[in-house]
Amino acid sequence: MKFLISMLILTIISLIRIPFLHAEELPDTGVSGVYEVMIGTDDGEKLQTYFEQFGFRQIAKGQFTPKQAEQLYGVGSELRSIRLQNGEVNSHGLIRILEWKNLLGQGVGYAQPETIGQRMLVMRTKDIFRLHDIFSDARQSGEPWLATKPVYDDLYNMTTGKLNALNRRVGVREMAVYGQLFNLVLFQRYGYHIPGYGTIHEASPLQTSEVTHNDFVLAGSTKEDMHRQTDYYRDVLGFRPEGPVALDGDWQAGPKSVFNMVDGASHWYRGFVSPNNISGKLKFFVNPDQRPDRQANQRPGEVGITLHSVYVRNPEKVRQSALARNIPVTDLLPNEFGQQSFVLLGPDGSAWQVMPPPALNTNATTELDFQRVNN
Repeated sequence: MKFLISMLILTIISLIRIPFLHAEELPDTGVSGVYEVMIGTDDGEKLQTYFEQFGFRQIAKGQFTPKQAEQLYGVGSELRSIRLQNGEVNSHGLIRILEWKNLLGQGVGYAQPETIGQRMLVMRTKDIFRLHDIFSDARQSGEPWLATKPVYDDLYNMTTGKLNALNRRVGVREMAVYGQLFNLVLFQRYGYHIPGYGTIHEASPLQTSEVTHNDFVLAGSTKEDMHRQTDYYRDVLGFRPEGPVALDGDWQAGPKSVFNMVDGASHWYRGFVSPNNISGKLKFFVNPDQRPDRQANQRPGEVGITLHSVYVRNPEKVRQSALARNIPVTDLLPNEFGQQSFVLLGPDGSAWQVMPPPALNTNATTELDFQRVNN
């Protein structure tokens, strides 16, 4: 009987669409999910070639004089920007390469997992073990990469009954890759599909998707530190908290592997998602135990993931909301692509470029649709 009830619940999940908007009061900013991950470097061509292996292609180029870059980014250096898109998805999950002629520093760099200041971009893949082999081979060749072991987890409790060739497990397998220039989290789904959340274009050499969500390791040690640093995502930008701040740790298979946790380790977790897009999520981590702190090297103008962007209905209105909360912002200025935008520096140390909505070829998906697949 219990098995039949479980199967009925699973069938309902796979057939209905789960409403995404909650009744929680949020400022109606029209905020997107994370639009771009912005990565600093002094060799944009090399980095572009690298991300082409993940299915990204150039869709726009821009340029700034040192004076323009100083006004918007606080970096007095000539800047060349390259906007990359994965496949046809352009509502979220893009990458912008920031090629600085004069870098301010080498960024957070290669560091142990959960170093304060680390930022991680997350993508779906069709073959996670292939990616693990690739980065393990690169490490054996002397390159500074750390690939954690792919681990399985049933995130939505969708696996039921006795498992065999006919009744297979449903869930994800995920891993992390820590590097000198950027950090990755990769996941592969088994037994289900979510449209609009991790679209893999057939031309992607490594069979990877757009950036589906982003991880941020913050300073502090308490739940209060998490609220103090991240409440502005709700109150200013209009992101919806997925739930209360929670203590996660080594008792969970996914986090233990992805963050290379030792036995007994834990962290405070908080997630945010846009009311207007199921993808482009934000995930934040604060450790109750002491961690190395390289947050000072995460500023714009340094190497690595140093900014992100979102688009909103009225950037100036959001800018005024930030000013009212004493959050540092720049003037509203054209960015390298001519979009009127401003840069916000949050209390969590994260820099955000806020811009108006771009022209979109693909609409954002606003409700979760769990679809069972036979794999």
